[in-house]
Amino acid sequence: MVSHRGLVAWSTIRHVSGQSPSSEENENDVTVDSEHPGVTVNYWASARAAAGLAREIVPADDLATLLAEISRRHRDSDRFDDVIATCSILVGDTPVGARPHDEVTLHPGDTVELLPPFAGG
Repeated sequence: MVSHRGLVAWSTIRHVSGQSPSSEENENDVTVDSEHPGVTVNYWASARAAAGLAREIVPADDLATLLAEISRRHRDSDRFDDVIATCSILVGDTPVGARPHDEVTLHPGDTVELLPPFAGG
């Protein structure tokens, strides 16, 4: 079965930024925990710069756990937490909005998009 979760978000992001988190990117930009299948986190624009990579796989059952784990992984970046705090977050193609992060359930194979404010929008 082919999953299209996140497809709407990617096409929206591509429209806004001209970029897509595709397999064309350097595979070295992906951090994978092979013992624990997880959630794909895609970093965009300044979030990508702060993280130092385009995407990574993170084992997490909810959004709060995921955000704590990526903060831990990128604790050496002076800007990471500040940039992530400004991001809009989508799980698949659904915006998280103001929902409490510990109530946003995640499943292996889900995609989380971290979108900092883009110029002009």
